[in-house]
Amino acid sequence: MIPYVRDIQFEYGRCDQVSPLIRRVIANNPSPFTYVGTGTYIVGRGEVAVIDPGPDDPAHLAAILDAVAGETVSQILITHHHSDHSPLARPLQAATGATIVGCAVTEPSTDDQDLARGPTMEADHDEAFRPDVSVCGGGEVAGAGWTFEAIPTPGHTSNHICYALKEENCLFSGDHIMGWSTTVITPPDGDMTAYLKSLDLIRSRGFDTLWPTHGPPIRDVGAFIDAYKAHRQERIDQILDALEAGSGSIGELVPRLYADVDPRLWPAASRSMLAAMIHLEREGRVRNESGIYRLA
Repeated sequence: MIPYVRDIQFEYGRCDQVSPLIRRVIANNPSPFTYVGTGTYIVGRGEVAVIDPGPDDPAHLAAILDAVAGETVSQILITHHHSDHSPLARPLQAATGATIVGCAVTEPSTDDQDLARGPTMEADHDEAFRPDVSVCGGGEVAGAGWTFEAIPTPGHTSNHICYALKEENCLFSGDHIMGWSTTVITPPDGDMTAYLKSLDLIRSRGFDTLWPTHGPPIRDVGAFIDAYKAHRQERIDQILDALEAGSGSIGELVPRLYADVDPRLWPAASRSMLAAMIHLEREGRVRNESGIYRLA
C-alpha cells in the first residue's frame, strides 16, 4: 500500500518557508487532479529560481511577485506543459525578465478525445509552451547559492523534467511522483514503459526529499517510490488476471478494477489502464483487437 502524505498547512497566496532554501506559494486551483492547487516553489535568496509558476492566474502572479519583492528572479523552471504548471511562465517572465527553462512537447496532445481512450483528464495542455533554454536532454541551471540538475523523466508526459537541487539533495518532482495520489499516465503523450523506467532512475539517486508540485513533501523517498512502483505492478497484474477470466474493453474493466477509487477519477483510471495495455502489448503479453483486449 502506498504511504500517502496528504497533510499540508497553507493559505492561498501566502509564501511559506518550507526549507532553508525553499519557499512555496500555492495557487487557488484545487481539483481532483491538482489536490489543493499548484505549489509554486521559490528557491534561493536575492537571486532566485521559480519552479512551476502554474496557471495563468493574475492573483497567483501577484502572490509570487509579492514573495520575491526586492529580489531577482533569474530562472523559471517548468516540469511540463500542463496548464496547471506552465502558462504563468510568460507573464512572470514579462514582470521579471527571467529565463524560462524546460522541454517543449514535440507533438500536440491529441489524446483525451474519443470514448475508447477516455475523456479529457486534466485542464487543457499548454501547447504553446516553448522554453528559452531546452533541457530535454538534461542539463544544469545555477544561481547564487543554488544548483539544479534537470533530469528528464518521461512518462506522465513526454516532456516531463524533474529538477534536483544539489544543495539540499532534494528533487522537485512535478507530477512524476506525488505524495497525495498516483500519477495519471495518458497516452499517447504519456507512456507507462517510460514512466516505470523514470521511477527507477529517480529511486537510484537517493534523494532525501521530494517536493511535488501538488501536495506536501515526501520524506521517506525510497520506500515511497518502491510502494508507488509496486502499486503500478499490482494494477498491471490485476489487468492480466481480469483478462485471464475473459477479454474485455477498458470501459468494462475499469469499474471492476477501480471499485475502490472515486468514480470521478475513473476516466483518469481508464487512461492509465490504456497506458498499461500499451505497455503489455509491447511486452507481447496482451493483444488489442479493435478496443477489445485479450491475453496474447
